[in-house]
Amino acid sequence: MNAAPALDTLTVGDVVAGASYTLTRDSLVRYAGASGDFNPIHYRDDVAQSVGLPGVLAHGMLTMGLAVQPVVDWAGDPARVIDYQVRFTRPVPVDATDGALVTVVATVGAIDTDAAVARIDLTVSFNEQTVLGKAQARVSLA
Repeated sequence: MNAAPALDTLTVGDVVAGASYTLTRDSLVRYAGASGDFNPIHYRDDVAQSVGLPGVLAHGMLTMGLAVQPVVDWAGDPARVIDYQVRFTRPVPVDATDGALVTVVATVGAIDTDAAVARIDLTVSFNEQTVLGKAQARVSLA
């Protein structure tokens, strides 16, 4: 466990972390095996397209999990993330050849000095469009 970031050094609007993740079809297969989510929209273009999707999509929970990782790394201990919520706003299509690049920027959204908690707002995007709305993690920095 690493030392927590100092609450008194944070200001609302500070970018505290960020990352980019390339998802491939292999990533989806591995995630399906780990999660047990073998819905064919995550690995078969024909099935995804038959239900009106542009093609194979990344699992929403995979995207959600990747999005919080920079916050976990910044906080120094996953137990410091005391709450995490998102709203799924757009799917992430994963091209068979190029994959999909998901970017995450973590910004201080609010600070509760009495509780020693920072709310970290996440901007999660694919092709310059937000894919998770109202993505927020509350991090205990006591």
